[in-house]
Amino acid sequence: MSAPPKTVLVASPEEEAAIRQAVRTAQPGSPDSVLAGPEHVPGLVTLLSDPAVSGPIYDLPRPINAQTVGAWVAEAQALRQKGEAILFVSLDPAGEVAGYSRFSVWPDRSSAEIVGGRRADLQSRGQGSSGAARSFGWMFEALGVRLVGLTAALDNVRSAKVIEAAGFVRMGERDSVRPDGTIRRSLYWELTRDQWRALHGA
Repeated sequence: MSAPPKTVLVASPEEEAAIRQAVRTAQPGSPDSVLAGPEHVPGLVTLLSDPAVSGPIYDLPRPINAQTVGAWVAEAQALRQKGEAILFVSLDPAGEVAGYSRFSVWPDRSSAEIVGGRRADLQSRGQGSSGAARSFGWMFEALGVRLVGLTAALDNVRSAKVIEAAGFVRMGERDSVRPDGTIRRSLYWELTRDQWRALHGA
């Protein structure tokens, strides 16, 4: 289950309301992405059934099947209406699910987190850093949050490199709670919107 960043920000009522509205109305930041719906459940099951995709990700429903993934998609849709989460899927040229991005948002803390995965045959093509940077910038600018916290498994070297290349500040480790209640120790990073803009000229 996603957890808010260690650093606690306090949003004004106006800022919180603006973030919730941004989440409810947000459009994907990438042309190959769409909001996830029931029609994407079979493709997500196929995607997430590959351990090369789902293995490093702590907050996915387990076991991965049509029922659990369908409930996960429905939950994300309900949370979007509350202004607290968004689930996008990316589609390949054939219209098949090639990846996903799930944004958890804490409007009262002006904070967010992203977790995602990409089909194994599309990994290690040098596009991870650019795609991640686009998602990070989108969170700050489109959603209006002031802080993003990220986690990765202790042995997830590839994600760690992508996160640190984007300028996130390593802040030790934290316990990530899986949906079944078990704990995974994770590497942890944070970045503020001001830091992002200073680094990327936004």
